[in-house]
Amino acid sequence: MAANNDFYDELETRDPGQRAEQQFAALAEQVAHAKQNSGYFASVLQDVDPGEINNPEALAKLPLTRKSDLAARQQAEPPLGGLSAVPLDQVAHIFMSPGPIFEPDGDGRDHWRFGRALFAAGVRAGDIVHNTFAYHLTPAGMLVESAARALGCPVIPAGVGNTELQVQAIAHLRPAAYGGTPSFLKILLDKAEEMGADVSSLSKASVGAEPLPPSLRQELIDRGVFTVQSYGTADLGLVAYESPAMEGMIIDEGVIMEIVRPGTGDPVPDGEVGEIVVTTFNKVYPLVRFATGDLSAVLSGASPCGRTNTRIKGWMGRADQSAKVRGMFVHPKQVNDIAARHQEIARARLVLENPDNKDRMTLRCEVPRGDDSLKSAITTSVQNILKLRGEVELVQPGSLPNDGKVIDDTRTYE
Repeated sequence: MAANNDFYDELETRDPGQRAEQQFAALAEQVAHAKQNSGYFASVLQDVDPGEINNPEALAKLPLTRKSDLAARQQAEPPLGGLSAVPLDQVAHIFMSPGPIFEPDGDGRDHWRFGRALFAAGVRAGDIVHNTFAYHLTPAGMLVESAARALGCPVIPAGVGNTELQVQAIAHLRPAAYGGTPSFLKILLDKAEEMGADVSSLSKASVGAEPLPPSLRQELIDRGVFTVQSYGTADLGLVAYESPAMEGMIIDEGVIMEIVRPGTGDPVPDGEVGEIVVTTFNKVYPLVRFATGDLSAVLSGASPCGRTNTRIKGWMGRADQSAKVRGMFVHPKQVNDIAARHQEIARARLVLENPDNKDRMTLRCEVPRGDDSLKSAITTSVQNILKLRGEVELVQPGSLPNDGKVIDDTRTYE
């Protein structure tokens, strides 16, 4: 619970060095728990000494568990693919996300750790929270509800739809806070205006699950609802959240985040766009190096709000960039395998075009110095690894866009 009226707890203002020391001490214990109690991680981590996983470099050497692989894993080993690390009698719910992917939770207070995001949005004990995230199969509704209850807030379990009834409930019950998507908040405000209903009690909102364009945020603020966003997944719960400063998203205190080059598990330098990889301290579902498939980048410096954890830019798209060229799939990992063969390559980007409706593939490589022999060698690697002919273009370091793309499919079809 909050240490004062500005911060949820003292963890948010820890010295960064102290945070790292405490988190990596806890990480060794978490890796041991996952290895001992999860059949999946017992196999993945069989050659790992948990006591040695106590720094970023050691963590980065562990294999990734990809969200995109969960459906097949759970299909092969129901119900949860061997990833859960507690007996089923300690699991409170099993949710279902598209895939289908199934996610367990426990009975612990604020299991998804979303209270920190609600608090940063200004929600305080006694505020009524109007929760429009779905309650059926998806964990989103329970994520907000459990957080609100941990803060001491009553919840209106509204879900999605029935806009007229929802407006009536808001006008009568006078909730102070909204949880849900930003687009549905606009729908409710528009419906209230159409009905002539007073919903002015809504003064703060914690939104997520879709982008929040600056124009929509400003419209919501202009209509009296201070709106901040958060980023999380059904598997991990809260990952990062905005504070009132609204300068990037602050990483949650209950996870360790890495940003890696898509198609690999290799961390990228701060500021470079890459895939979000998260390790959680959740004992029920102890995901270690969970590759979300989402893109972001680390922001330099600390938030002006006083919270000291690392910030990211927020959600910047998807890292899953596989494409089919002339009937063959190409994957980000293959592009990185080509780069790994040639130490001169700092970064590589495969650009797909289709002039005259014919696929053309060009591998652009950042190299400090290049010549025809290097270009020829890389061309051979393209043929050997992708099993396709492609052109190679050598470019200056820093000239490729910093957008996390390893495969840039610019083809258009009319």
